[in-house]
Amino acid sequence: MPLSPKLGPEALAANLAELHPALTTQEAVIEANRCLFCFDAPCIKACPTGIDIPSFIKKIANGNPTGAARAILSANILGASCARVCPTSELCEGACVVLDLEGDPVKIGLLQRHATDHVHEHHLQVLKKPSAHTNRRIAVIGGGPAGLGCAAELAQLGHQAVVFEKKPNAGGLNTYGIAYYKMKPQVSLEEVELVKSLGVEFRCGVEVGRDVSLAQLEQEFDAVFLGLGLGAGTRLGIPGEQLPGVIDAIDFIEQIHAEPLHQVPVGERVAVIGCGNTAIDAVTQAKRLGAQTVLAIYRRGEDDMSAYDFEYELAKNDGGQFLFHAVPLEILAGKDGRVTGLRLARTQVNAAGKVGIIPGTEFVEPFDMVIKAVGQEKQAALLKKLLPKLELDKRGAVKYDFATGRTNLPKIFAGGDCANGGREVVNAVAEGKRAARGIHAFLSGHEVTGPVQPSRLGAKNGAAGSGFDHPIRVKELEEEFGKP
Repeated sequence: MPLSPKLGPEALAANLAELHPALTTQEAVIEANRCLFCFDAPCIKACPTGIDIPSFIKKIANGNPTGAARAILSANILGASCARVCPTSELCEGACVVLDLEGDPVKIGLLQRHATDHVHEHHLQVLKKPSAHTNRRIAVIGGGPAGLGCAAELAQLGHQAVVFEKKPNAGGLNTYGIAYYKMKPQVSLEEVELVKSLGVEFRCGVEVGRDVSLAQLEQEFDAVFLGLGLGAGTRLGIPGEQLPGVIDAIDFIEQIHAEPLHQVPVGERVAVIGCGNTAIDAVTQAKRLGAQTVLAIYRRGEDDMSAYDFEYELAKNDGGQFLFHAVPLEILAGKDGRVTGLRLARTQVNAAGKVGIIPGTEFVEPFDMVIKAVGQEKQAALLKKLLPKLELDKRGAVKYDFATGRTNLPKIFAGGDCANGGREVVNAVAEGKRAARGIHAFLSGHEVTGPVQPSRLGAKNGAAGSGFDHPIRVKELEEEFGKP
């Protein structure tokens, strides 16, 4: 039988409600006053976009959420979405001094949401267009987090940024691919409007390479930023992959964003192939849509999963099940051509870390839906078509200078997933910002001064950078203690 919706509107609204409700004003002030307002704050070092976290929290504690939002959005234009989807326990909250002292960090993500929600709800314009313009035009290919981060920074530096996005709306995965219980698409669309308010032009429904050539953009613009993200889901390479009832995890999540919730079809017994964060999202969403059984299948062990621990715990709490050291060999079909199950085999990992199938261990599990979540392909073919001389690494990612976004081609800059640096939303925004500053230096000969840009690493890996020279922080300290 074809897949069908399982629950009504009311049940789905409850199941897919936000995991972490917003703080009330009183709750936000109480939480803000837990902050120690560290001088050399490790949370700043752990934020890829360099938000001055003690500064914005102090403003919330003092009853100034508008000023807090300004501090956040000046550093991270997608502060509202990052407040909802960032793995804060791995970044800012993981570096919080209060975590060591009390065992529970300051809830930085919820405080960031409180401030950014305040300005969105009251339609406050906290960022202003620059008064001076350079008359330089930059084409930004891709309207996802990296592209938005780049375009917003370029606009604030006085340049004219034009974003080319092939989908009907910009926002990338924030609009189309974030688990519904983490963030609604409207949050992302509001951020796109914020970027527009800075003077950025959007040309949605325009695919570079089809509707406009890269050569044309190189002629019409002073520089080009490549922020086109990743491509289609990686294939399993097994028989039955094209059967009805087999879907890629990104397409499954996008379907939830596109259709009324009570019309989204899901199976009774769902297999999810993979154990990354997207796979875990698929497990949780399938359960919350009404699937009776959802089983994640992973060829390695529990300790080898790339998913965050808190995501894994959420999926298990929702009733998701996990089968480790197993691999699918074939997707089986019934007489009607639809999925009926998986033929699987047990695996083992050798001393060199390679996964192999254990002979004689094949077995069959019944399923009526299979969700593939084994990653997305790099855009190598498209990039080579657009820019034959662009250098790519052996994985198909753009070779680029991490600090400036420069590629081997003079006017071409890159960042985010297509350059193998996006990872989380906040990392992609940071890459877009760095590339915008690299473009500004390329066009003007002047480097942008401001907060130290943290390294690729997060809180638990010892991120570089310092809060000492953050301009907001310096001003605040001078007001409190006087100039040195």
